[in-house]
Amino acid sequence: MEIPLSHFEEYIDEPILKRGLSYFKKGFVHEPAEIRPGDYEAVVEGSEEYTVKLSIRNRVITEHSCNCPYDMGPVCKHVAAVIFYLEQEELGLTQSTKKGSTKKAKASSSKPTKRKTIAQQVDNLLDKVTHDELTLFVRELATKDSLFRDLLLASFAQYNPSESKVLYAKQVRAPIKVARSKYGYIDSSGAKYISQEISPMLSLAKHYLSQGNHKSAFFICTAIMDELISALMCADDREGVLGNAIYAAYNTLFAIASEEPSEAVRKQILKYCFTSFDKRTFAGWDWHIGLLQLATCILDTEDEVEELLKRINSIPESDEYEIKEAQKIKYCILLEKKGTEIAQKYIEQNIDNPTFRVRAIQEALDQKDYEKATALANDGIKQDSGYPGLVTGWYEWLLKIAEIQHDTERIILYARHLLLESYNPKRDYYQILKETVPPEEWTDFVEAIVQETLERKPYYGVDFVASIFVREEWWSRLFELVKKECSLDRLAKYEKPLAKHFPSEFIDLYAERIIEYVDDRVGRKYYRTACRYIRKMIKLGAKDKADEVISQLRQTHYRKKALMEELDNV
Repeated sequence: MEIPLSHFEEYIDEPILKRGLSYFKKGFVHEPAEIRPGDYEAVVEGSEEYTVKLSIRNRVITEHSCNCPYDMGPVCKHVAAVIFYLEQEELGLTQSTKKGSTKKAKASSSKPTKRKTIAQQVDNLLDKVTHDELTLFVRELATKDSLFRDLLLASFAQYNPSESKVLYAKQVRAPIKVARSKYGYIDSSGAKYISQEISPMLSLAKHYLSQGNHKSAFFICTAIMDELISALMCADDREGVLGNAIYAAYNTLFAIASEEPSEAVRKQILKYCFTSFDKRTFAGWDWHIGLLQLATCILDTEDEVEELLKRINSIPESDEYEIKEAQKIKYCILLEKKGTEIAQKYIEQNIDNPTFRVRAIQEALDQKDYEKATALANDGIKQDSGYPGLVTGWYEWLLKIAEIQHDTERIILYARHLLLESYNPKRDYYQILKETVPPEEWTDFVEAIVQETLERKPYYGVDFVASIFVREEWWSRLFELVKKECSLDRLAKYEKPLAKHFPSEFIDLYAERIIEYVDDRVGRKYYRTACRYIRKMIKLGAKDKADEVISQLRQTHYRKKALMEELDNV
């Protein structure tokens, strides 16, 4: 979530803001260090010391993280506290001196001196330190700190004659070990910590790839994939950071394969794909079948082709998704290695696969065999009756075939079905119907659609029916519908036509709903929403009515300080 510094309070829950401000004022925030331009790191004291990292670009926080266990929202109190620290001059705040601390509070009127970033400080230091001094420091630190030692060995593994995947796996396991609780579970903050620690390794793999060092890139990627998939089994990865890291490593393997690596690396990749598939290391994830897809990129010999086909044929029929994905892989192999005739026969034998059915329909259309194309689409509707998305796709093909044949009756039949059943329509089915249904029948046709929608979908169909009223310019019916199923969002959605045709009645609706909205809710973000709609009333020329709403809210909710403050800003 990006957070503009100019009004960060609107993006953070009020209780979190209050706690963050309290932490700042109590001096719990250590002065943030600018690691590189725009990237900050700060320690915040709490029940323990937690590390907050922020990336700021053009006065917008583009990334933020904290290694605390808070997982009830996107921003914790420690992040909020650091934001207050960075914005203290803009906000006119002063940080108190902690008891027992000699740290001096900053006066709001004094502007802090711009310090060099950590990267600049490191560069300056490296310019001055001798080679012997640096060598001695690295050697001693590597002896004392195993994490640093693993990172050092992994970062320069290309110079190690015994380089292997094991070396990188140790580096991946280190942050996983730190993030695990005593019961072996990794919470969401632990997952983010692992992701941050793994990120440099992914960058290193891409660096090796750009240099043509495919072997080292392969070792890093496979180490990350294997270690993270194990961690993922007992981790809270609700934000997908561990999964994204695996995907990044997986995609880099594809990049390696596409660059025609050496024969030794090619065989290593193929062996990894086959072994991981056999062990079901990634079973239940897309990577499981994806590794077979990767293998197809580097097949060379007939024996290798047969080994891959053997694995595809071994997939249990109960794994429907895997079967269908593997069938697409097998088709590509057959087309390339066995020829068009065998590949086409395979499609016909497995026409239940939606990808194959689409291909067959398109081929039938290319040959102007409309009867066959229609039969394939209808069969797809029966075959995939339990999958609404697929069924919609087959109806779209039927509509396309009817349009090619200029079959008015079937165009109306299929376009009407798609209008009522499609949740993410690919085309304007309403316009197709309007251009096809005879004008003298159009009103009755639309009325039937409206009636059926309100009967079948009394709640979810309201906006659909409203959109019809807008297109037909049936303003009175639109007003009655919105009035009956009224919410502030819906009023705003149809504000332009309703305010034009029913100005006073529409303003009255706004006023009623704003008051009801505030009566039913507590919290600054809700008060800001209510005030936004009050401003809409004013823009519509109803300042007097808006003042009445404000006056009533002040009388009814005078104890709500936050509401009073927001009303002052209207």
